Amino acid sequence: MTTKQGDVLFDVADGIATVTINRPEKRNSLSVDATNGLYDIWEQVDARSDVRVAILTSADCGTFCAGLDLKEAARIKAEQGVDILSLMRDPFHQRMRKVRKPIIAAMTGHLIAGGMMLSLNCDIRVGLAGTKVGITETKIAGRGSPWAVPLLWMLPQPFYMEMVLTGELYPIQRFLELGFINYVEDSADAVRARARTLAESIRDNAPLSVMAGKEYILTSMSVGCDLGLEFANRIYREVYASEDAQEGPRAFAEGRKPVWKGR
Repeated sequence: MTTKQGDVLFDVADGIATVTINRPEKRNSLSVDATNGLYDIWEQVDARSDVRVAILTSADCGTFCAGLDLKEAARIKAEQGVDILSLMRDPFHQRMRKVRKPIIAAMTGHLIAGGMMLSLNCDIRVGLAGTKVGITETKIAGRGSPWAVPLLWMLPQPFYMEMVLTGELYPIQRFLELGFINYVEDSADAVRARARTLAESIRDNAPLSVMAGKEYILTSMSVGCDLGLEFANRIYREVYASEDAQEGPRAFAEGRKPVWKGR
């Protein structure tokens, strides 16, 4: 059953959560309701045992996410005398980066500013051919992009510097070539179908191994190689000691599909 969290739709079926920013008339920009709704949803994704993987997408309008809702920001400042970010529990979406389960971005349009932020906080990315990508804060919003620091480990530094300083938009194909985007598809339906195929593949794998894999990759990116190896060994202790670690070899020896218990 689909539920609504502010301007965001949330649905869980067959172990896969689908999270949809539902503001097509506003180019799926991030309102206060949308941002706080996403925070609540990531809490649920982590807490629910029936969720193995999540897909983040948005209503079709040509833009996956246009970033902060600047019109709402101007209205809130005029009416309430406060900055819009003060009304958001997690304006830079750091909770999203801490979600233990993998998140796949199914981006059926341009990703701009905060749209890029949501994209880099996902673990696998599927984009739409012919769309553009950019960090436009310096050109349009007059703000900044402190949330974009992880891109130093995901894109070449000279290109990243150009993006931040110029605020220009770039073809999504360039991000595919640089390895930031995993797949580019020719239609919105194909984007979602690819994301679903990836989600089903992840869902069917050993859940503890999947979550540990995500955790050790992100942790290693943060701390470096040597410490990353140490952290990875700690992270995987629970996995190697689990029932699933015995189920895998047993199912292989018996010639059957494993039945994962997540413990």
